Amino acid sequence: MTMLGKAKRALTVALAVFLVAAALVTAVVAVPQVAGGDDSFVVVSGSMSPTIEAGDIVVVDEASPSDIEEGDIITFDRTPGDDKRTMHRVVGVVSQNDRRYFRTKGDANEEADPQLVPADAVIGTVRFSIPYVGWAYSFASTDTGTLLFVAVPGVLLAASELWALIAAARATNEPDR
Repeated sequence: MTMLGKAKRALTVALAVFLVAAALVTAVVAVPQVAGGDDSFVVVSGSMSPTIEAGDIVVVDEASPSDIEEGDIITFDRTPGDDKRTMHRVVGVVSQNDRRYFRTKGDANEEADPQLVPADAVIGTVRFSIPYVGWAYSFASTDTGTLLFVAVPGVLLAASELWALIAAARATNEPDR
């Protein structure tokens, strides 16, 4: 095999590995149940650094508030219904008026959060995170990202197929020597 042939083969293998990894991450983000979770979110702040960084994707599993303990990382709605998720570590469990609340704190923050988190605001506990992938996922959600990740590969695939058809047509039209 020539050096060019080896390079093409290595590039093909690398591309295949990348595509498989991208498909697995996409499956986890789009259908977190594949990884045993119930939701997935892109982390947009560094408040949980160094445990979980901005740009990571977290997979969250629903949890009964009675099962949540100090040390768990929970995802919750800071303001009910606003769809702005917060993810912090539980540093205390408080019972008031027969209701359960959680005192939370970001790992990178000096102080605990000023407000207690009511149990009904908890979405779940963080099951695991996938580093850095959230940046690509967020970018892919933009118009430019869609163009780069969908349209450009589609055009390249079409061009590759057209090139193969032209090469096959030329090969059948060449006289035998």
